[in-house]
Amino acid sequence: MARRKGTELSVFKGREAKLNRAIFQALALKGPQTIYDLHKRVKIQRGLKNTKYASVNKRVRFLEKSGYVRRIGARKTKAGFEAHEYEPTAKAYLVLLLNSISLEELLSRLDETGGNEILAGIIARVSY
Repeated sequence: MARRKGTELSVFKGREAKLNRAIFQALALKGPQTIYDLHKRVKIQRGLKNTKYASVNKRVRFLEKSGYVRRIGARKTKAGFEAHEYEPTAKAYLVLLLNSISLEELLSRLDETGGNEILAGIIARVSY
């Protein structure tokens, strides 16, 4: 297995890590999709060929509850049903970025303005 540069984030730990990563990448690269569309994309990835629709459904709903993806609307399917479409949130893009680079590398790339914005965002969310 290839060694990751970034800090090991909880969304990329455990049995569901590979499926979470596949869902994030599919949404980031192909735009908003239904769970059915995500299932089709996930199944073509190496090591995920036998992934069941129910597993993708469960993961997407967990990621939605955790704030990594959000529903953006519904689309009519060929069978006549309404299927929700999902897109990644800024939080999902951030975990993908943090997983691909080290904190040291991130800090070396930041200028004063970027550093101030990140610091202000963290301070605003921390309650003492």
